Amino acid sequence: MAHILVIDDNDTMREGVAAVCERMGHDVVQAASGDEGVSQLKGAPVDLVLTDLKMDGLDGIGVLKAVKAHDPDIAVILITAYASVDTAVDAMKTGAQDYIEKPVSTDKLRVRVDKALEWRTMRTAAERLEATTHVLSGARDHDEEDPGSFEGIIGASAPMQRLFRAIDKIARADTNVHIAGESGTGKELVATALHRRSTRVAGPLIKVNCGAIPETLLESELFGHEKGAFTGADARRVGRFEAAEGGTIFLDEIGDMPLETQAKVLRVLQERTLERVGGNTPIPIDVRVVAATHRDLEKEVEEGTFREDLYYRLAVVPLELPPLRDRVEDIPALSERFSALQAERLNRPKKGFSPEALARLADYGWPGNVRELRNVVEQAQVMASGEVIEASDLFLNRRKATKVRAWDDNLPYNEAKRQATEHFERTYLLDALRKHEGNISRTAETIGLARQSLQQKIKELDLRSEEWT
Repeated sequence: MAHILVIDDNDTMREGVAAVCERMGHDVVQAASGDEGVSQLKGAPVDLVLTDLKMDGLDGIGVLKAVKAHDPDIAVILITAYASVDTAVDAMKTGAQDYIEKPVSTDKLRVRVDKALEWRTMRTAAERLEATTHVLSGARDHDEEDPGSFEGIIGASAPMQRLFRAIDKIARADTNVHIAGESGTGKELVATALHRRSTRVAGPLIKVNCGAIPETLLESELFGHEKGAFTGADARRVGRFEAAEGGTIFLDEIGDMPLETQAKVLRVLQERTLERVGGNTPIPIDVRVVAATHRDLEKEVEEGTFREDLYYRLAVVPLELPPLRDRVEDIPALSERFSALQAERLNRPKKGFSPEALARLADYGWPGNVRELRNVVEQAQVMASGEVIEASDLFLNRRKATKVRAWDDNLPYNEAKRQATEHFERTYLLDALRKHEGNISRTAETIGLARQSLQQKIKELDLRSEEWT
């Protein structure tokens, strides 16, 4: 049973709408004016507001704004005459979930009410899940007292600090974002940080792992479906895009999405509307898309396995997460965090790390990145017999126990040598430039190169100032 508020200055219309909602099994409160309806919000919980658009005094748009200011999770349906449909559609862009034209048919009203309440339920569930995940991950905001943590993401290293600055700039731009990075680097955490720092933070963050949903079900998950759209579709279902209305949808592993579904996502991004599977009514949506994948999408575009037009729609702003092997200075802090979380879950004292254990962690290649580090640390926290985790307590893959090489073993000698030399030069010069805060003259003097030679190397290696600032 839901709590519904019906607002209309026409007694016959208001009482008729209320009667339908009551027969549906809901608790209904009535108000004869917009001002009276807004005052009702403070007296009892409300899940859905049905309000006439044209009323004396506070009209439906005024009610909508007041409702969303009171609680953005309350669903609002506008009741409007045909002549005001354009106004109602515009209102949906600013928070209304739906509108219904007069004369109001019972069947149409039931459908719209069910849809709005389903949206309310999914939005509330998504926010509870996000809040729980945030608490369990030990997330906290980046501040002056803890410069190595940003929205729960640990990273005092130069690559991570650059990433944090980029997130801060991008978050409020409200453009689509593509996050690239190897598996286990924390793409979902970055998507969460983008949402939490955006102007859409009051809206939901809906997460979809495109690679974990069967192709036959993916479209229904994303766009929803109508009753009877396919075998087993016993009721209408709101999709993830609709559930993310006013907020952000995170499409993880979008590189695994079939081409046919890619075309439909592209249409949603272009037209800002969608159609449920089995339906033919365009539904306006206001959603920010953050996509992520461990795949090289530019390469997949060249190979024809990913749509070029969709790629450029998604990658309005690209972000690339560094692999753990390129930010080894963050390993001690990450290890301490994971050890503390595991100790808290097991209700045991937290164990520290011996210097030898930290050295071994720093020397490992981490093909599974931060996710693998967390698993290794949690296992060591359980298995270590002493109060300190020793190197012998770490269960690492011996075949990958050294850092990933800077060259490809399959290349001819001279090509592999060139690749390794370039990697060394880039790493060495970037570290030196960061150490001297980008001062070319001081860097050149310290490393024993002429200023002109250093500038030439920077140009040859395509080193960019944002890489060392």
